[in-house]
Amino acid sequence: MKNVAVKGKYIPQNKGKFLSSRMPIYRSLWERRFMLYCDRSENILEWDSESIHIPYVSPKDNRWHNYEADFYIKYKNKSNHEVTALIEIKPYFQKKWDVNIAKWDACQKYCDEQNMDFKVLTERELFS
Repeated sequence: MKNVAVKGKYIPQNKGKFLSSRMPIYRSLWERRFMLYCDRSENILEWDSESIHIPYVSPKDNRWHNYEADFYIKYKNKSNHEVTALIEIKPYFQKKWDVNIAKWDACQKYCDEQNMDFKVLTERELFS
């Protein structure tokens, strides 16, 4: 499935699950689809979009920037345990970009410190 570059606001139907007071913005159809999943799935207990800011050094200019993972989620796993995670939605080919690797390394470190999971979901995970 092609990740068409579109942008729009998503209106959560299950407002008790969505944590932010602002409307989430999707920047691709894949992100919109993930928002629908979070909103509708009984296993997703709460979610938010671009809500956690993580500092990282960009290899492009060697300066500090802030990275915002696409999603924060709390869900029940197959063992019925609650798990919190940060989720990034990207096309597979972007996994090798230096700037993304820098962002995701910083995010993984943050998640390890917070006892959270971090996952990059591509078309391989989203549509397999």
